[in-house]
Amino acid sequence: MENKGKFIVFEGTDGSGKSTQMKLLGKYLSEKGVECYLTHEPTDSPFGALLRSCMSGRIDADEHAIAALFAADRLDHIQNPVNGIKSKLDAGVSVLCDRFYFSSFAYNGGFVPLDWVVELNKPAMDMLRPDLVVYIDLPPEESMKRVSRRGATERYETVEKQNAIRAKFFEIFERFQEENVAIVKSEEDKFATQANIRKLCARLWGESWNGN
Repeated sequence: MENKGKFIVFEGTDGSGKSTQMKLLGKYLSEKGVECYLTHEPTDSPFGALLRSCMSGRIDADEHAIAALFAADRLDHIQNPVNGIKSKLDAGVSVLCDRFYFSSFAYNGGFVPLDWVVELNKPAMDMLRPDLVVYIDLPPEESMKRVSRRGATERYETVEKQNAIRAKFFEIFERFQEENVAIVKSEEDKFATQANIRKLCARLWGESWNGN
């Protein structure tokens, strides 16, 4: 479909700034006349609410159960007839998503067998793959400084775990080289980071945008 929307996923460790960058890009694309829908995982569905309780520690769940919940949440996120990603893309709306299956591989795959997590997510991968994955790279020590400013930390938010997760992301990117992954350094100035992301979008849309 020529009028199908683009699907851009933002990945990174906690505190890397991906949510901020996604919002900045959404505003920029809208100003360029691109209709956008911004979303995130865990979603706002009942699956997502349960996952957020697991992340905060309100529910003490096994890592296998958490991985399975993320896979279920993702399938609903893709296929939901009301606000699912596929329905938006088919309607010509570009979708920007904060986390997708690479997060499952990097986070869940660091605590349970990675191949099992990949198998869990194969249905989602068969249904939908991003046009572009933007990985915002920031040293975990710095990202945890940002996280600590928010107050309470969540399940995976320690320097040790974030280091392991960052390493797992890069392992996964090597494994899935067919995916269109761009690693963008998180600059001190968020607008400098954003400028680099806009250059990637210029290639994606095939337009000579100036990034301003």
